Amino acid sequence: MRRLLLVLLSILVGITGCASLPSRVPAPPVRALTNVADTALGRVATASLAPREPSLSGFRLLPEGETSFDARIALARRAQKSLDVQYYLIQDDDLGRQFLRELRDAARRGVRVRLLVDDLYTAGEDPLFAGLAAYPGVEVRLFNPLPSRAGSFGRRILFSLHEFGRINHRMHNKLFIADNSFAVSGGRNIAEEYFMRSPEANFIDLDVLSSGRVVRELSSVFDAYWNSEQAYPIGSVAETVPLPEARQRFDAIVAAGRPRVEERPNDVLGQTPVAEQLDAGRVVLELAPARVFADTPDKAAGGERPETGPTVTDQTLALFAAATREVDIASPYFIPGERGMAMIRAVGATEENRRITLVTNSLGSTDEPLVYAGYARYRLDMLKAGVRIYEIGPSLSRNTQRLGNFGRSISRLHAKAAAIDHRLVFIGSMNLDGRSEHSNTEVGLVIDSPAVAETVIRLFRESLASGAYKLRLSADGEHIEWVETDAEGRQSVHTQEPSDDWLPRLKMRLLAPFVAEDLL
Repeated sequence: MRRLLLVLLSILVGITGCASLPSRVPAPPVRALTNVADTALGRVATASLAPREPSLSGFRLLPEGETSFDARIALARRAQKSLDVQYYLIQDDDLGRQFLRELRDAARRGVRVRLLVDDLYTAGEDPLFAGLAAYPGVEVRLFNPLPSRAGSFGRRILFSLHEFGRINHRMHNKLFIADNSFAVSGGRNIAEEYFMRSPEANFIDLDVLSSGRVVRELSSVFDAYWNSEQAYPIGSVAETVPLPEARQRFDAIVAAGRPRVEERPNDVLGQTPVAEQLDAGRVVLELAPARVFADTPDKAAGGERPETGPTVTDQTLALFAAATREVDIASPYFIPGERGMAMIRAVGATEENRRITLVTNSLGSTDEPLVYAGYARYRLDMLKAGVRIYEIGPSLSRNTQRLGNFGRSISRLHAKAAAIDHRLVFIGSMNLDGRSEHSNTEVGLVIDSPAVAETVIRLFRESLASGAYKLRLSADGEHIEWVETDAEGRQSVHTQEPSDDWLPRLKMRLLAPFVAEDLL
């Protein structure tokens, strides 16, 4: 099969020709600004932390999409010196345009803006990013750009296949840092479906607002990516036009981006909006020690995996393996592999008080049927090993308003979080699958706080009790049953996978046998 693919690829390259990237011109490294104590955000950060305990950072969970988006906007509007922004995806939709417009407006006030975007999903967006970069004080870089720029997503992939290693290795990080004083990180990209604005499907996700020492560590991570060989200035790969024309084109595009993101007076955790707390001079934060887990940008260099030290996946699995009580995991794309199954058996089956709870997507809610097929291979064995499994139903989350108003849209899990022993919490961009382990770069926070851990457990267990199927073994122990609980607490049992959509099932059956697990 591999030889056949190589032959077909050679023929394709011969027919289409080879697009190529320009040589990357070395540039002096640029670092995060540190003289930020005199900024408004710097003063609020100081007032929100414990001055006698500089080792502690401050954290606020952002489980609701509207609150999380407005937190970014609030920070952007109050930044005075710098915005460092890093995303896997910024969609050219109303919400994405508003987000980029806020970055432009910050630059107009004299804020230095650095925007780093993975290039995989930027088809057709060169005028948007190049136009933003045309403003003084803004620099935009694309991470691991594809050689082919023109046309649709599919066409760009087709004409870049001669550099498949580059296509396959992506920057999956999500990070927003304002004045090196506050950061928002977690699972959300910048697009309508991550913030409850899509009429078709919306994601259940989780971000965290941070302040203190951990923000400076996150800034160091951003700097490593910004100055890496994989980061190309937008002007070196995209078509350039005169600066005034580029700005006019950008302004025309983003002028239409005016979604109504209405935030509740108090979120599901009882917190008032971040903007209100910033203006009051103090943000309500949970103080705790924390660590940053981050892959190096060299992980996305392609080819053989470089020796870059333990990955985010390595470090997170080590936390799971060291658990003595319980591990609660929320992961939309969960493929444990043999390595993960060994950890599961050790934590979940050897002692009764060492259990794992997994919240993931059902077939009807997943947006990645092939990944779901990879997960389904291990599902029965996980149940036999003592894992408690919940699968988010596409419409079941309408039974609860705890994590947002889904309306008639499909509910999908996208949060990447875990609580270990009711004390440690991981929140980041990492999925528990082969792509995150081998191909994508990831970043996350590990917070040492029983209070934060209990909140995460409550959000993703109790709050989703009526929004997910609970899986169990059949009476003979060889089959799976899905237990559904409605809003009134009534239960029904499915003995077949509860999905009425035939298309994901067809995709899964036809394509799954041909896709390597570490590509999912």
